[in-house]
Amino acid sequence: MAKVRRSVLAGQAVLTAVGAYVLAESAGLGLWNDLGPGPGFFPCILGAALVLLSAAWFFQERAGVQAAPAAEASDRSQVRAVVLSLLVLAAALPFIGFQTGVFLFLMYHLRLRARTSWIKSLVIALCGSVGVYYLFTLGLNVSLPEAGLVPLSLIGL
Repeated sequence: MAKVRRSVLAGQAVLTAVGAYVLAESAGLGLWNDLGPGPGFFPCILGAALVLLSAAWFFQERAGVQAAPAAEASDRSQVRAVVLSLLVLAAALPFIGFQTGVFLFLMYHLRLRARTSWIKSLVIALCGSVGVYYLFTLGLNVSLPEAGLVPLSLIGL
């Protein structure tokens, strides 16, 4: 077993304490009510995840598992591309709607950045845009942006 540095132990202790605090406070908000998940449901899940991940980090450190190597320059360009395309997507959503915007976003990243095949890119982009749109609008009753441009809104996008 590897010796764990005090700074790492302190970080793990702080994260575990924050997770435990979130768990305790979320239980006071109510986890469930007559309509379904209550206001404390998702914070409870997040607090539990933080505690479990902190415990996993502790055991990895004790076992001597090494962290991933530092990011290379090519990874930074990928991050820049994703962040920039997300900003463009956020700006374009009111005009082109969720389905079209997410479809174009996914096609850009799958076909142009990751160089996947056309068929695979189209299938994933369609499922990721149209499928998620209907999951949220019909299944969860959450409204997502619809196209503001007349030609796109006329065809239901």
